[in-house]
Amino acid sequence: MVMKCVAYQNGVSIGDVTIEDISEVLKREHTFVWLGLREANAALLAEIQKEFGLHDLAIEDACAAHQRPKIEEYGESLFMVLHTAHLAKEQVEFGETHIFLGPRFLVTVRHGASRSHSKVRERCEAMPQQLAKGPGFVLYSIMDFIVDNYIPVIDGLQERFDVLESAIFAYRPSRQTIEGLYELKRELLQLESAINPVIDICNELMRFHGGVIPKDVLVYFRDIADHIKRIDQAIHGMREMLLAAMQVHLTFETVRQNEVVKRLAGWGAILAIPTMVFSWYGMNFRHMPELDWEYSYPAVIGGVALCSLLLYLRLKKAGWL
Repeated sequence: MVMKCVAYQNGVSIGDVTIEDISEVLKREHTFVWLGLREANAALLAEIQKEFGLHDLAIEDACAAHQRPKIEEYGESLFMVLHTAHLAKEQVEFGETHIFLGPRFLVTVRHGASRSHSKVRERCEAMPQQLAKGPGFVLYSIMDFIVDNYIPVIDGLQERFDVLESAIFAYRPSRQTIEGLYELKRELLQLESAINPVIDICNELMRFHGGVIPKDVLVYFRDIADHIKRIDQAIHGMREMLLAAMQVHLTFETVRQNEVVKRLAGWGAILAIPTMVFSWYGMNFRHMPELDWEYSYPAVIGGVALCSLLLYLRLKKAGWL
């Protein structure tokens, strides 16, 4: 459950640290600890709480998971929840990353489908001057990593939409097509609910928490907010196209049903001719003079066939058959 626990002094790693030694390490000047956890249980979180002095409510939320994206302040520390997303076999999987931020520590607790932060750590360690700014820069790096992972998800959803749209305009609508559109709409709504609160979180970090995050780091969160706005615009545009595609799909279905009704009506009209004639001569009247005519049978059959043929040609020309 403990993925990595490293202490940094002046932006340079001074080695891995056990949880029991965290409080001793933090006694050094210009030092902070970056701890990464995954699916941490209550016992481990209680130990983390003791080392960093975290609030009971924040620990309770981090243990429970299934939290909404948010930011909460507890004394000198912050607690944040961010939703993560990535593609797995063309399906979007969502997870959560809980973050505890203090002046000299940063703790991440990952739940569900979320990517490792090892690349984030490597990138930060390659920039000691930036890492020397403290946990605030690490927070920015993690949030930027999470937001950047939204982009491949958007691209994957766009590809799925393009396939469904092609099927619709190729006049091959089916039940699978409409189910795919609804599934895509559901995933877009989930993604939108995950990213929209991030803008508010960035704004709050820039305005109200200068004591935890250095002033020269605050500007970085404006960049994250800009990325989120662009992603939100892409989602909004895709949702509009999705609604239009669903309407087009339903319109095509209506047109197809109308075509079927027209064909049935056309054949019904053709069959009405022999039905009417045969019903007429099936009334069993005693005196029907034409029945005594030698050529009455071929005349009736020929007349019915000719009228049916003429009606068929007329309906064919009108596009009903």
